[in-house]
Amino acid sequence: MKTVVFDLDGTLADTSGDLIAAANACFRDMGAGDLLDPATDAGTALRGGRAMLRLGMTRMGKPADDPLIDQYYQALLDHYARDIDTHTRLYDGAMAAVAELKARGFIVAICTNKPEGLARELLTRLGILQEFAAMLGADTLPVRKPDPEHLIETVRRAGGDPAQSLLVGDSDTDRNTSANAGVPSVLVTFRPAGGDMAALKPEALLERYSDLPDLVEQMLGKA
Repeated sequence: MKTVVFDLDGTLADTSGDLIAAANACFRDMGAGDLLDPATDAGTALRGGRAMLRLGMTRMGKPADDPLIDQYYQALLDHYARDIDTHTRLYDGAMAAVAELKARGFIVAICTNKPEGLARELLTRLGILQEFAAMLGADTLPVRKPDPEHLIETVRRAGGDPAQSLLVGDSDTDRNTSANAGVPSVLVTFRPAGGDMAALKPEALLERYSDLPDLVEQMLGKA
């Protein structure tokens, strides 16, 4: 069956506020105060915990490979797990598009580089975990995006055919994953730094979720 696979952070939901809050908690523990700004550093937040810690280290005048990054990474995840949905919001129209895709006969799934436990907790708190046929996180398999097996196995576990799938994402990681798997990618332009997505030359760009069901049918054909 034809399958639409979604990335999570920056694609289905803006998780940057809670991620930055977790990183700033770590920087306060270091005695440095809040080093990241939710308004200007959201793009870095959506690249993950280590990216935020590296940015903070740079602002502290420390090298980007400072050992404190590894030392505080688990602490960042712990802070994040405690307040995982305080500021997070689903992007406008995301779940309506998911519902419409399902109504048209497409399978929907999630493939994220967020640790699986955190992803499940967030999706549960948002009340949408049950809407997806499969959800694989960064540590579900021995590999993760951009390794194509992460995407391919997500489609398989959802009950779909990897050769009839596409990935909806928001980053070069998602673009490279789809290319490595030999399937099309749709990159969203409404996330922070979304204007950079055209330079990655995906098969399609998505400005609003209401356009996604028709776009999927154009790319994969009707389910």
